[in-house]
Amino acid sequence: MTTVTQKPSLALSLLPVGVLVVLLAGSVALFGDGSSGGPNQIALILSAGVAAVIGIRLKYPWADLEAGIVHGISLSLGAVIILLIVGALIGSWILAGIVPTMIYYGLKLLSPAIFFPSACALCALVSLATGSSWTTAGTVGVALIGIAMAQNLDPGIAAGAVISGAYFGDKMSPLSDTTNLAPAMAGTDLFTHIRHMAWTTTPSIVMALILFTIVGFSGGTAQDTAAVDAILAALSANFSIGPHLLLPVVLVLILVVRKMPAAPALLLGSVVGCLFAVIFQTAAVVTLADSPTLPGWAAVIKGCWMALGSGFSLSSGNAALDDLLSRGGMGSMLNTLWLIMSAMMFGALMETTGMLGRIAEAILSTVRSTGSLITATLVTCIGMNIIASDQYMAIVLPGRMFRAEFARRKLAPQNLSRCLEDSGTLTSPLVPWNTCGAFMAQTLGVATFAYLPFTFFNLLNPMVSAVYGFTGFSITKTDSPD
Repeated sequence: MTTVTQKPSLALSLLPVGVLVVLLAGSVALFGDGSSGGPNQIALILSAGVAAVIGIRLKYPWADLEAGIVHGISLSLGAVIILLIVGALIGSWILAGIVPTMIYYGLKLLSPAIFFPSACALCALVSLATGSSWTTAGTVGVALIGIAMAQNLDPGIAAGAVISGAYFGDKMSPLSDTTNLAPAMAGTDLFTHIRHMAWTTTPSIVMALILFTIVGFSGGTAQDTAAVDAILAALSANFSIGPHLLLPVVLVLILVVRKMPAAPALLLGSVVGCLFAVIFQTAAVVTLADSPTLPGWAAVIKGCWMALGSGFSLSSGNAALDDLLSRGGMGSMLNTLWLIMSAMMFGALMETTGMLGRIAEAILSTVRSTGSLITATLVTCIGMNIIASDQYMAIVLPGRMFRAEFARRKLAPQNLSRCLEDSGTLTSPLVPWNTCGAFMAQTLGVATFAYLPFTFFNLLNPMVSAVYGFTGFSITKTDSPD
């Protein structure tokens, strides 16, 4: 006998979302920056439980709900594989001196005469190398804020420049977890997603740099570069720095241009990173292994193995540099993977029971064109950042809500993944109670509403994306060439 299920009402469909909002708000209130390390996952699982209870009330058999959960989680397995490889890549590239070299040359580009655009460009370079906006803001960003305040420059503008640059790299770097998550939710691959984002990201960052240059004319000149000089000295003391160490970066870029799939390209980059570490950073590899009783060759193997698995650790005496470079490894991705699986569990139950479709139906009832669909997606992502207080939720839930509608309208999935990043990733630090907004305000020592008007890149990018939706510019159809 076939069980006849019931269609959920809009009010009932919004109940698990309301529970999630309350739990996530409580998570942020109780745990602050640490909420993404477990509390948010618990909130997602408990909310998934509420969705499951409603599903049972709607006459869905538990076997169907469980199958939906398994299917939902399976959709994220591609991102899981990529994230693990990315963790290994970060660890090996730091150990090899590749990331330190990129940071070293990036710091050299800082021009005191044009502090704000230089700060934005520098943070963009560092976050591209590390894939982390939080790490960039918490290290180089802190130094830049200190320089700005010492020269009586507006800390709000300086923080806006730091955040704009940091989120440019967070959005465009293949090492970033959100850059891997968005295409997984939309159903496209990593490098197609990055190439498609360039259409909205490039003009947005160019306009932001122009605005920072204009604003900077009235901001004076920063002269005290002691903090940056200290990082440069520590980099030189702990790593062999040289342009030859950028060759693995060039290799991966060539593989990307030739459209090699992300997993093998990044995995090959990790292996090459280990080879470079053995050749050019032997002392650092042996130090990381910390096994004086092992023969040299065994210590080298252990050091590379540790960088791939648990990441790199540095004790240079420079706290900012140690925080910046003590990271990476597959193990560093486990919290993110836990969060993704918890979010997929919640989203899968919402979808299986028809509640996600009912909410999407209410939103889509206002959509008449491609432009309004793009705008609805952008606004939904922003709304999720506001009500759910987490950028991952702002990517996962809208991705699942709008994926079918983009497919029905024959819009390529990279259009959706671009929207998820243009709004879901970039507006997260603009909400004070969002985990990203709370972190940036506390780390940089500048209130969210003080820096918000000057996060030019974060504000412009969603607008550019909406304009493209209405004009049709760079909107790819499923039957169009990439």
